[in-house]
Amino acid sequence: MVVKQNKIFSIETHRHANVYVIRGIEDCIATINITPGKIFCGELLLKSFFNDRIYELRVWNPFRSKLAAAVLNGIDSIGLLPGNKVLYLGASTGTTISHISDIVGTKGCIYGIEYSSSCAYQLFHLSSYRTNVIPIIEDARYPLRYKMLIPMVDVIIIDVSQKDQIEILAINSLFFLKNGGNVIVTLKSDSIDAISPEILFAKQVDKLRKFGFSLFEQITLEPYERNHMLIRGKLSDPVFLFNQLTRFTKLTN
Repeated sequence: MVVKQNKIFSIETHRHANVYVIRGIEDCIATINITPGKIFCGELLLKSFFNDRIYELRVWNPFRSKLAAAVLNGIDSIGLLPGNKVLYLGASTGTTISHISDIVGTKGCIYGIEYSSSCAYQLFHLSSYRTNVIPIIEDARYPLRYKMLIPMVDVIIIDVSQKDQIEILAINSLFFLKNGGNVIVTLKSDSIDAISPEILFAKQVDKLRKFGFSLFEQITLEPYERNHMLIRGKLSDPVFLFNQLTRFTKLTN
């Protein structure tokens, strides 16, 4: 582990690619800012001499990003690497996307799907100076509407707080996710059903497996987010997924 000492804080490399641990008065995590001097959501900027260069780091707030909450809660892997192409369903205002932009770097790309025009306004502002962020105003339930805009991707992240979000993930995975590609699912129990979070999360995990996703990790996001869980998995068999989606469509029509 590489450590460089500053007067006020020290920096350590995290096991997640392009994520760093800041040790100081309060420990936190950060990403290296690929657009030096620019902040997006009021985050703290730290400058440090690290690995024989001066870097500018953006503190990653776990109260504003579920992915950051998962990192601080000890998730083994977030499935993101430099150069990855990422599809983010439910991009919102782009807080998490801005840090993913730092992680995948200028050789990577993030396609953010957001239905709300008010949220998308900030997303478009982010894309005006981060060239690896591509915002798309569209409903994630209808991937045919944006199929011509997005190539096959390495990772799909979904955070849409809908009852049918597993089905939304499944159909987008069929169109866009590479075989063996990673998926990251954030679940909020209150937005899906009124039953206890434990029962609901178990049902959603079972549904993911029925669609053919192999699941690696399940982690709660407390104390940063109440009644939330983040799941990481991968698409193992696109043909099986297609057959399951076809069967599901027949049952629901």
